[in-house]
Amino acid sequence: MEFLTKVGQHNMRHLTHIHKISRHLLLICTYVLFISLCLWASVLLRFDFMIPAEQWAGFKVTMLWLLPLKQGALLIFGQFRTMLTFFSLSDAKRVIVAMGISTFIAMLVWYICRGYLIVPRGVILTDFVISTTGLVSLRTGMRIYREQFVMVAPTSNMRQRKRVAIIGAGSAGSILLREIQSKPGLGLDVICFIDDDKSKVGGTLHGRKIEGGRTDLPQLIEKLNISRVIIAMPTATPLVIRETVEMLNIAGIEHDILPSVTQILHKHVSVSHLRHVEPEDLLGRKPVALDEVGIRELLGGKTVLVTGGGGSIGSELCRQVASHHPARLLLVERSEPSLFLIEQELRASYPALKINSLASSVTQQKRMKEIFKRYRPDIVFHAAAHKHVPLMESQPIEAVLNNAFGTFIVAHLAAEFGAEKFVLVSTDKAVNPTNVMGATKRLAELVIAEIQQLNPRTSFSAVRFGNVLGSSGSVIPIFRNQISAGGPIKVTHPDITRYFMSIPEAVGLVLQSALQAREGGEVFVLDMGEPVKIVDLARQMIELSGFKPEKDIKIEFTGLRPGEKLFEEPIHEKENVGRTSHPKILILREDESLTKVAVIDDLKRFIEEMDAPEPDMVKSWLAARVREYQVWKD
Repeated sequence: MEFLTKVGQHNMRHLTHIHKISRHLLLICTYVLFISLCLWASVLLRFDFMIPAEQWAGFKVTMLWLLPLKQGALLIFGQFRTMLTFFSLSDAKRVIVAMGISTFIAMLVWYICRGYLIVPRGVILTDFVISTTGLVSLRTGMRIYREQFVMVAPTSNMRQRKRVAIIGAGSAGSILLREIQSKPGLGLDVICFIDDDKSKVGGTLHGRKIEGGRTDLPQLIEKLNISRVIIAMPTATPLVIRETVEMLNIAGIEHDILPSVTQILHKHVSVSHLRHVEPEDLLGRKPVALDEVGIRELLGGKTVLVTGGGGSIGSELCRQVASHHPARLLLVERSEPSLFLIEQELRASYPALKINSLASSVTQQKRMKEIFKRYRPDIVFHAAAHKHVPLMESQPIEAVLNNAFGTFIVAHLAAEFGAEKFVLVSTDKAVNPTNVMGATKRLAELVIAEIQQLNPRTSFSAVRFGNVLGSSGSVIPIFRNQISAGGPIKVTHPDITRYFMSIPEAVGLVLQSALQAREGGEVFVLDMGEPVKIVDLARQMIELSGFKPEKDIKIEFTGLRPGEKLFEEPIHEKENVGRTSHPKILILREDESLTKVAVIDDLKRFIEEMDAPEPDMVKSWLAARVREYQVWKD
């Protein structure tokens, strides 16, 4: 069986090779025939279709060297690597350059030979115009034929295809239309464009009329029998997207969206990027400019370690760090499935990058020391943490172990083995905490502040931010599951608010904060914008799913959970806020009464001596070390 498989693979490669040769021969023959006809037509035009007998010898000799010259120019400019019916603007430019260079060489030959046995200069120039125009027209015509006739398969009956309108007659909409046209199997037929730019209305884009603006949507949907709308406005504000989605929901029309510029990143616009409108699109923020050069200088050629590398923040940290060309990337993660997934993704995206996947909890002191001793990381991003408030409230010892003691282990090793920088991913829940999770993260901030005083050679800093959209266990996936189940959506309180930002934005600012950390001991706070009412988010998600709040999907208020606050505070009242060179990053200068607290010895002693402590005892111990912590009482 294995032998037959290998034979089959060999035959397939052989057939592919034959097909490739056949394609090249077809292109060469097509070009030879066409270029010959163009030169013949140029001679006929030059002599008014009455070629003198003395010109025949020059025509024949010129044909012998001009044809190979033009073929060689087309070969150099890659025209034999493309299919005959695939042709783009860049191909047209290459054809023009190839013909221009060959014409220039032909004119040089004419002057060197003083016109002996060469067609007249007028023929050479006329031939340039005819051959260039003819080749571009030929290839364009073949592409039109392929798109209009060959690619429209019988299964793609026009009556069965969805009539689509694209909102956004810009470059994204243009590329999207061409891609849809090249993939009839999608079953989409773009009828028109819609754009708020009045100067565009009435014009056409790739043969499709720009019918009107977004306010004309209801009439156009009915008039043109549109069954699907694609929003192709990558730079649109969340307000514009929200207004558009509301109109489409009222009209009951199926709709998709191209991701924003920050979400697409450096990818090309493609039908494969189409997706349903998500809350991120409605709650999004303006793209944040990062100092890419500075970040690359910080990370490039370095060994970078990320703890919690398989989590929502940790995995995105790995992606963005990998894009800045470190010498080696170390992924520490205790969840084997999560570690495997991010490793496979990174190896596919960055095959040349040295990646080490290290299955370990940050609380395993011996294992972590082995990792630091072997690889000696230059930069450490500590994202490993327990983050779910209700879970940690019922088992506080786990939060102390992972969030506080784990931070101590990693930070201490970073100092011991000479890391340049250590960055703790913290949270706004660490400010005036009312829950165990926030208190242990605040304790982690105090740990690195004390370690910084003992180890000035390594820069230790912390970065605080709020909720990230779409992270595992966050409110959006929970709401989505509740909507799928038919409701109700459960919100703890009608007035509860939270700060939100996207995972890529948060991580980008973490990297920017690492660049800002110079003296050591800094606590950075990311500008989270305005807080969002969770009940408003619930209503928007219901509407995005095509339902009506309270009518189709109910919203149920369940009461605050243990340790939960109505609103989060990114900054403590005793912390002085300062500006950094980046507008989205603030730096805190804490009151000495908050920072000059020796907690490491107490923490180590507590971990060594603990023996299945009761939750209340752990919370009391925490409250004695984190002075702002207000223990939740039922």
